[in-house]
Amino acid sequence: MPYTKMNTRILIVDDDEDDFFITSDYLKGIPEASLEIKWASQYNMALELMVNHEYDLYFVDYRLGAKTGVDLLKEAIARKCEEPIILLTGKGNRDIDREAMRIGAFDYLVKSELNSEKLERTIRYALERYSYIKAIKRNERKFRNIFEQSMDAVFIAGMDLRFRDVNKAATDLLGYSMENLLNTPLQEMLYEPQSGEKIIQLIQAGHTINGHEVDIVTGTGDRKSCILSASVETDINEGKYIHGILHDITNLKKAEWLTLQAEKLAATGRLIRTLAHEVRNPLNNIALSAEQLQQENCDESSKIYLDVIRRNSTRISNIISELLNSSRPSEIDLRVGSLQLLVDDVLTDAADTIKLKQVQISSEIEEKPLLVLTDKDKLKIAFMNIIVNAIEAMEERAADRQIFIRIYHKDKYVITEITDNGCGMSQESLSRLFEPYYTSKRNGMGLGLASTMNIIQSHKGFIEVKSVEGRGTTFVVNLPIQD
Repeated sequence: MPYTKMNTRILIVDDDEDDFFITSDYLKGIPEASLEIKWASQYNMALELMVNHEYDLYFVDYRLGAKTGVDLLKEAIARKCEEPIILLTGKGNRDIDREAMRIGAFDYLVKSELNSEKLERTIRYALERYSYIKAIKRNERKFRNIFEQSMDAVFIAGMDLRFRDVNKAATDLLGYSMENLLNTPLQEMLYEPQSGEKIIQLIQAGHTINGHEVDIVTGTGDRKSCILSASVETDINEGKYIHGILHDITNLKKAEWLTLQAEKLAATGRLIRTLAHEVRNPLNNIALSAEQLQQENCDESSKIYLDVIRRNSTRISNIISELLNSSRPSEIDLRVGSLQLLVDDVLTDAADTIKLKQVQISSEIEEKPLLVLTDKDKLKIAFMNIIVNAIEAMEERAADRQIFIRIYHKDKYVITEITDNGCGMSQESLSRLFEPYYTSKRNGMGLGLASTMNIIQSHKGFIEVKSVEGRGTTFVVNLPIQD
């Protein structure tokens, strides 16, 4: 089959001009081929032409003076020469031929065996193979770009979930450098390591994982919720590996939780207002009737019972007022102030309780003043409620009661973290934490944290809570920063 590619540019690299003419004559003898044939007699000249992609194909003689064709092959490929390179040798040498093919030569030919037919077949096969390799590399670059530019964390791992390759989004999500991630098993970063074993069992059983929710502890100690998808793939050597994607849903879950809390407060507020209206009308009638009877009846025993009715009517009315105050949005007078100073005032007010309960306070507070819009009195109540709850959560500890306070800014928020080493909370308690009248305390009314949530939301902020039973709880208050 004649070679038909038009305008193929060929460079012959040979320090012997006679050999160049012999090879070029064979090339010109290829029927129906349009070839542009040039000669390079020097190593450096040839290398420059190769790395600049000046030709479509290169014939390189093994002997090039002080250096060899294999040296040229190595250096050209190292400097991104991708076009086909065919090595020419004076005598067949298996070791040289194998070395050339291992480095990246497309073929090797013995000069004494050259003819037009053999050269035509060699050129055709080399250029066809090159076109396939170019297509493969084009697809590889395309998929590599998708891999690198993906907003989700994409990774390649072994069957034991040890990372082999990750994109930048993965290093950002997991909070580790590329070097630290490679050969590290994913299960070491899972909040519940046993879930990693379950994932490995499912994958090794041939199952594809779609939308599996996992919690990850990052290199910075943050806990993030992610959706994991993973499948088993086969490489060109028939080896198995895992291709996976981690989609960060932390902010989505946070928004869902905040929305749920707001909906709970709104629903509770509607219920409370309805009950208050329905209860207060008959309650007022009872109180007025009791007062009237107390004025008309002089019997001492009757006065005792009427006094009980009046006192309890007043108590019910006060409870209803507290309920209404906890459910309606706080009316606030906002002024710019330093959050560090406000928290310092709260700790000063709580100093007696802190000392009495033998609580150790430690802190990590950003020195630069962090300004927020505050209604100082109401925000102090919110922080006081959190600190009092932290102190009460540690009452069962005989000693080593500690509260750690951290204040810093991140993005557009001033963040205050208040962490205790108390009893912690179950997931059920955590989900109902800000509901009015929900409490785990023996004598508590369950209005403190509901009021705290109301105050923080009225400051355009939000609260997050992290807790582990038996280890402690962290309240994270986020307030918009003022420049």
